[in-house]
Amino acid sequence: MIRRSPRVAAAALVLSAATIASAQVGGKLIVGGNPTPGTEQPPPPNVADRITLTGCLRVAPKGAVAAQAPDANAPDDNRFVLASATRLDKVPADTGGSPLASAASGSTYRLEGIESQFSPFVDTKVEISGEVKPRDPNADPSILPTVLVEFVQKTSPSCK
Repeated sequence: MIRRSPRVAAAALVLSAATIASAQVGGKLIVGGNPTPGTEQPPPPNVADRITLTGCLRVAPKGAVAAQAPDANAPDDNRFVLASATRLDKVPADTGGSPLASAASGSTYRLEGIESQFSPFVDTKVEISGEVKPRDPNADPSILPTVLVEFVQKTSPSCK
């Protein structure tokens, strides 16, 4: 009868676990890079353009909504607005200091994101943070500033 030491058995177990793990990723170590090769990734956020606002999340007025029903899973800035918005100074250093972020003012903002990001918070007071999007220089100046929302948090169950 062959007798194996516990060390040999443990080494064999570790070696087989490593072999199985490497086979699950095609035998290649994945370090950084594009998680979906062949698909262009969005640019990283510009923290200098990031602002934090609080206000009432509302469905956009009918005139602002596109005639055709948009895809709920595609980012859109025509479905929701932040009304009675006030700016919060709850941002880290070097955040919100760009000319674009500094110029963003008003009491109503268009919110860009997917529908599921906003729909649970309709008619509640929320805090949002995100990147102010640049306006088209040829666009109507009455168009509301747009925030590409990265974070939403309910702060009150209703708007007052």
